Amino acid sequence: MNDNQLLRYSRHILLNEVGIEGQQKLLAAHALVIGAGGLGSPAALYLASAGVGHITLVDDDVVDLTNLQRQIAHSTARVGQPKAESARLALEQINPDIAITALTERADDARLAALVAASDVVLDCSDNFATRHAINRACVAARKPLVSGAAIRFDGQVSVFDTRSAAAPCYACLFPPDQPFEDVACSTMGVFAPLVGVVGAMQAAEALKLLMGVGQSLAGRLLMLDGLHMEWTSIRIERNAACPVCGGGH
Repeated sequence: MNDNQLLRYSRHILLNEVGIEGQQKLLAAHALVIGAGGLGSPAALYLASAGVGHITLVDDDVVDLTNLQRQIAHSTARVGQPKAESARLALEQINPDIAITALTERADDARLAALVAASDVVLDCSDNFATRHAINRACVAARKPLVSGAAIRFDGQVSVFDTRSAAAPCYACLFPPDQPFEDVACSTMGVFAPLVGVVGAMQAAEALKLLMGVGQSLAGRLLMLDGLHMEWTSIRIERNAACPVCGGGH
């Protein structure tokens, strides 16, 4: 690290658990953020400010006026612009020394496989079950840790699915892909603005810990937040031996 980086990341370096070695790991790391909306905005902003050396943003949507109530990477001036590009501009303003790749696309299975394989950690900030299951399959196949978040109305949840450990479950262990789930959109259900900030920031925190190899991740646990009463609930998640994605028979 040069003198400017030592100063920029000094508050991280002061942490015994991080230090220069941990910060260098972040600078050498590549994080894949899928979704540049409510969750992806705070998650990506914190990854950039923390010094993750390469961040790839994937989102096929454009900035809408209704997004600005909660999607803090975007601005009124960028309404109508692709979200991935808008978020890239926000990240570059915070930290011009890192590499940011903005992809305005909806990645199919083959594309996801390539993007996940090239990354060190994946943050699922998407808003539908089909995409979440596709990301999970790619992460299991490539043995890459997945940090998953979701938020609707006043309810949020976050977990880590890291099948590099033989005992750790994947996303499909918790939400089997063959079970019907109804996607609920904030455009019809609403979402409390700070809730996505809380969940997205926690996704960034888990990703940074994974990249540095510090602390204990949320692998095997699901944290759920009732934002209306500000109560957290933690649930243990077990690996499903019959899981069609990570189980013994897959």
